[in-house]
Amino acid sequence: MERAHNFISTVFILIFVFMFAFSLPGFAGQEGRNNKAEDFSDDLGGDFDEDFKETEEEEVTAEKSDSKETEESSAFLFGGHLKLGSSYNYAHKEPNPGETDWRGLSSLKTELQLELDARLSDSWQLFLSGDGFHDFVYSIRGRENYSSEVLDNYETQAQLRKAYLRGRLTKKLDLKVGRQIVVWGKSDNIRVTDILNPLDLREPGLTDLEDLRLPVTMTRLDFYHGKWGISGIAVHEHRYNKMPEYGSDFYPSPFPPFPEEEPSHRIENTEFAFSANGIFTGWDISFYYANFYDDEPHLELFPYPATHHSRISMYGSAFNIAHGNWLLKTEAAFFDGIRFSDSPLRMPPYINSKTYSRLDLLAGVEYSGFTDTYVSIEAVNRYYTDFNREAELSGEEENSFQTALRISRDFLNETLNLTFLALVYAPTGDDGALFRLTAEYDLTDNIEVTGGIVDYKSGDLFEFSKIGNNDRLYMNIKYSF
Repeated sequence: MERAHNFISTVFILIFVFMFAFSLPGFAGQEGRNNKAEDFSDDLGGDFDEDFKETEEEEVTAEKSDSKETEESSAFLFGGHLKLGSSYNYAHKEPNPGETDWRGLSSLKTELQLELDARLSDSWQLFLSGDGFHDFVYSIRGRENYSSEVLDNYETQAQLRKAYLRGRLTKKLDLKVGRQIVVWGKSDNIRVTDILNPLDLREPGLTDLEDLRLPVTMTRLDFYHGKWGISGIAVHEHRYNKMPEYGSDFYPSPFPPFPEEEPSHRIENTEFAFSANGIFTGWDISFYYANFYDDEPHLELFPYPATHHSRISMYGSAFNIAHGNWLLKTEAAFFDGIRFSDSPLRMPPYINSKTYSRLDLLAGVEYSGFTDTYVSIEAVNRYYTDFNREAELSGEEENSFQTALRISRDFLNETLNLTFLALVYAPTGDDGALFRLTAEYDLTDNIEVTGGIVDYKSGDLFEFSKIGNNDRLYMNIKYSF
């Protein structure tokens, strides 16, 4: 297995060198400057009332209606995509008798997503989207070989995704109600202040952060004044991270999880958040506050073993400054009210009722001066300010460190994109790591083919403790309409 990891790591390094070399200006007959590598400062200028609304928004598929010609031609836009995806596990060993065999084909999935964008008037818009999938691999390989939890959560899914009504109440005040995604912060790879939407982490590493966020029912008011925008948000729906299910190859324990106790949907349990964002020439700054339920539950042993979600307050800020082809970014967040799990390692009564505080600091840099190439490096340190022996017995660490490296390059007149992503936990990867190489090719205007390889490294983090054998190849073909 170590040889396999060494081989994969060597492949990644060679491809990294290849992409870097070909990105140098003038290499292999390339001349001029990448037309995508424009000054970041150009993107931050302009009239704020028009630009700010999209700066803090989610993966706005609803913004198809921004085209004036499209709006004039039709009040309704219908679209979506049909996708066929597969993955192949190549690093698993032969399992012990009675265990699930994850070798070979691990997914053969068809997915359908539908979207309806309705312009109700000049000031109001309705957006609806839903998706569903079915994975045929479980029937092909025998459903009896998988746990019921895996079949319930990986074989078939149908769900309502984003569904909201948005409109303008006054010239400076907008309202948006329904299931939506709100992105906070400046990082593209690491979450610090971006805490309002949970993530789908059932198959980590296969998808970028922007595609992992789960919509949540909210009421959002946006007020615009000059170069500032202020948002007030009430979160009515409690959704939490979708984690690997018991029996899957990403589930780290041989034992099923404890029952989960979720807060009710009573008014007093409503989550709320506020943000202020200013965009200026060459730089922007944001301030955040949120009072919410922790996506990651903690274990309480009494009166009976169950996991609970603690109520947390977050105070945060994010800052970008652009200069030429460089973009420097920082994020900081202070979390208060974090609870750790009870542990039988303590003396009776085994309970850790103390709440803890954590400070997260992120710094990153992006460079787009190479021809057709984009490079991003980000790092975050998470530090518990009041760490003690009780926290250590819960399996927590006083300091944790994570880095992200992303290199993306376009080929063939931007029809082919190669992206390398490395997520490393702890300075040397002792807590775990994953490396992904992805190729995206636009076969036609409507058909996109994606393929790649993901290499995992086990580490000290619980969720990475048994992930090292999950290396896989994957391929998708998507038709958009």
